[in-house]
Amino acid sequence: MAAVEPITLEQFEDAQQTIIDVAVRTPLIQSDWLSDYIGSPVFFKCENLQRTGSFKLRGAYNIISKLSPEHRARGVVAASAGNHAQGVAYAAKELGINATIFMPIGASLPKYQATLDFGAEVILAGGIVDETMKAARDYTEKSGAVLIPPFDDRDVVIGQGTVGLEILQDLPDVDNILVCLGGGGLAAGVATVAKLAAAKRGKKINIIAIQAEAAAAYPASIAAGKPVAIKMSPTIADGIAVAKPGQIPFDLISQYVDEIVTVTEDEMAKAMVIVMEKSKLVVEAGGAVGVAAILANKVKLSGTTAVILSGGNIDPLLLQRVIRHGLAASDRYTNIAVMLPDRPGQLVLTAQAVAAAGANVVEVLHTRHGNGLQISEVELDLSIETRGKAHRDEVFESLKTAGLSPRMTED
Repeated sequence: MAAVEPITLEQFEDAQQTIIDVAVRTPLIQSDWLSDYIGSPVFFKCENLQRTGSFKLRGAYNIISKLSPEHRARGVVAASAGNHAQGVAYAAKELGINATIFMPIGASLPKYQATLDFGAEVILAGGIVDETMKAARDYTEKSGAVLIPPFDDRDVVIGQGTVGLEILQDLPDVDNILVCLGGGGLAAGVATVAKLAAAKRGKKINIIAIQAEAAAAYPASIAAGKPVAIKMSPTIADGIAVAKPGQIPFDLISQYVDEIVTVTEDEMAKAMVIVMEKSKLVVEAGGAVGVAAILANKVKLSGTTAVILSGGNIDPLLLQRVIRHGLAASDRYTNIAVMLPDRPGQLVLTAQAVAAAGANVVEVLHTRHGNGLQISEVELDLSIETRGKAHRDEVFESLKTAGLSPRMTED
């Protein structure tokens, strides 16, 4: 495979001027709580506050703006479950170009509606993104429209890299940049512009890319020396769930990214909840992976760090589940089952034991029909707010001291 044509710092600066009227220059804000946690300054680059809710608009606008009048007249096509769809739709609208977006059947309603609201025609096709992409390719062959790739394109990478350029301009002394990694467009662009700028300044900048453990294609690809497909597991980080890296991002990431780490579903959920609670920012799972890596102590940092919150597009129903899961992962939401004799006063006894430990019952399910229950028994399934692991254990011991038989259950 031919090497990627060299990219210059000036090309990122040109892209910044190209997108200046359509993409918001998102804020870079210091996170006091995370700075305190690691003992050195940490800043959030808030691409979750970008128009369309993610960085994808940058690359989409950069590539579409370069199309010839002939290609613009044919319209553009994209296949995406969410962020790329919205980025292409918005960019096309701003440039007066027709956009047709293919989304998987079952795509989240908010993302579907947002793409429609940006003026695109939306076609639902395929149960998974690969099938949706095939439908989009078939459409381009028949219609002559231009397919806009989500990450495996040089102009897309340069457009996404303007996120890194803004960090360098607003935080010249940055030592580390943490960026999410899916197909690789954002990580490749940010790493390339950071390393080019660092070389010019005679300074070292450490680039760490983070993947969801359930969809970590890059470690296998780096080991193989080329992009390889993996079998993914379900993940809440749908925005970075890509089975095979793009060739162009892969080549740049291999050259410029210093470290790749992975984070679990629980770690991402916990990070999303903490960022929401402490920084008042709604961030999707893929956007929270940098914070997740820090909180899980999977990265060693010194100096000043920038963490890119790459997107905030999350279905409210999924967010509700993530919040509950994240609280459980932080031992702040505990599920306990208690077997009781079926006689008066047992529910009061249980409630008193929980109250004695200073905890609050959020929800209770009382059943006489569970598996393994004797005819004279009932089961209470308690959902309890706790302050952490120590408090959770205190609640558990309080129930046992009251003569009850509690057991922890899954969320």
